[in-house]
Amino acid sequence: MHGINFSALDRRPAQHYGGLTYAQLEQQITRFGRELDLSVNCFQTNYEGAFVEELHKASDYADGLLLNPGAWTHYAWAIRDAVEIAGLPAVEVHLSDVDAREPFRHLSVLEGVRFGKVAGKGVDGYREGLELLKGAWEA
Repeated sequence: MHGINFSALDRRPAQHYGGLTYAQLEQQITRFGRELDLSVNCFQTNYEGAFVEELHKASDYADGLLLNPGAWTHYAWAIRDAVEIAGLPAVEVHLSDVDAREPFRHLSVLEGVRFGKVAGKGVDGYREGLELLKGAWEA
C-alpha cells in the first residue's frame, strides 16, 4: 500500500526515490511477488481516509501488509491505528533512507504495530519486505 505523492513519484528527487514512475514501481513489486510465489495487490491513494478505509478492509483479502505511507509515516496516527485494527503482519518500506534524512522523517507512527522495516534500498527494499512477510507466515 502506498500513500501520498506516489502518484507523482517520477517527479520526486531521483536521488531519493529512484526516478521511477508509480506504474514502474508497481510492476517491480508484482514481479518480486511472482518470484517469491506471492500474490500481490497494489493500492495507492493521496487521501488519508481512503488509505485508512483500505486498511480496514485488508484482512478480508490479504495475509499481510507491505506499507509505504509516504509522508503520513511521520504524523498520521490514524494510519497507525488502522494497521493495528487490520491485525495483519505489516512491514514498512521506504525507497530512501528516511533515518538519514531530515529529522522529521525519523519518526514512524508505525513503530510498535509493524514487525519489520526496510529503508534506503530503493525498489529492492520491496523484495526484502516481501521476504520478511513470507518468513512471518512460514514461521
